[in-house]
Amino acid sequence: MTGRLMDEVVLVTGAARGIGRAVAEKAAAEGAAVGLIDVLADQLAATTSALAETGARVAAAVGDITDEASVAAAVSQLASELGPATVLVNNAGKNAYADATRMTVAEWDAVFDVDLKGAWLMARQVLPAMIERKHGAIVNIASIHASLTTAGMFPYAAAKSGLVGMTRSLALDVGPHNIRVNAVSPGYIATDLLEEFFTTFPHERDHAHTVHPLGRIGTPENVAEVVCFLASPAAAFVTGANWSVDGGLGIRYA
Repeated sequence: MTGRLMDEVVLVTGAARGIGRAVAEKAAAEGAAVGLIDVLADQLAATTSALAETGARVAAAVGDITDEASVAAAVSQLASELGPATVLVNNAGKNAYADATRMTVAEWDAVFDVDLKGAWLMARQVLPAMIERKHGAIVNIASIHASLTTAGMFPYAAAKSGLVGMTRSLALDVGPHNIRVNAVSPGYIATDLLEEFFTTFPHERDHAHTVHPLGRIGTPENVAEVVCFLASPAAAFVTGANWSVDGGLGIRYA
């Protein structure tokens, strides 16, 4: 334990698995109390139990980040158990595969509700306490799709681009309160969502390894290290930034 997050209360959405779980585990190892939010009740319980067994101070709330009342209830519950959040990691998200000419309005809204609106609802809920204390950090998990994308995933890139834009805007608004807001843009990371992508586009599985300058796909732990750095005092002069964690994929011309 390096203790960079000692005395912090870190809330992580989409914490039951993948990057969210890795962030929660790393934050706990760095000394934070960790609040977990997810809609996957069974997996959330398993993650919470595993963290508790390590001696971490952990609490969990089943919550839907797209629902205003659910967000308020989850954040309130976790605050009562752990104290007000000092760090928010907006990790929950979903892939999207649609044709722009055939996609319904409901399908569009479902993507933006999870990948963009949910991050705002969470931020809106935790910011008053951060502002009152003049201390806080928010890390939004965006995607390489915010700057580079692929055919067949409409409108995922639009939602993630919006999340990066929201990061910059929010960083300006809350900076005077000593609150930092940053984004992390993962590339190919070995998660359930990546497996879903490979199942949808099978030809991409082998191709993915060849296009990475580092010659491999990343792990959730690779992302968690960067997230927890940005959440910590070690990044005290970093705000409004979008950090790529993509094995160099984003620097390739073609």
